[in-house]
Amino acid sequence: MCDCGSTGAPGAGPFATGRELVEFVLAAHGGAVAASPVPNGGLAATCQGCGASFLLATFVQACPECGGVHAVSPPRAADPAAIQFAGTNFVLPAGA
Repeated sequence: MCDCGSTGAPGAGPFATGRELVEFVLAAHGGAVAASPVPNGGLAATCQGCGASFLLATFVQACPECGGVHAVSPPRAADPAAIQFAGTNFVLPAGA
């Protein structure tokens, strides 16, 4: 087993929501997951901050229109409904 928190309680780790999910994916496997490509070419997404459409190509990505940060966890990477929004005041850490 890995030390990524993916075996925790329901609603936590890769099944968390909102900012908690974004922070989980940013930290998963030392940050390596966040910049990894989402399988099958990404997910069609609608920004939960401004409503713009964009392609979530990596597991953590900012909306190209408003900078709102969104994420999906690897176990849910085939489900556009699983994309979570970190909130309007969340800023990606440098290098993420």
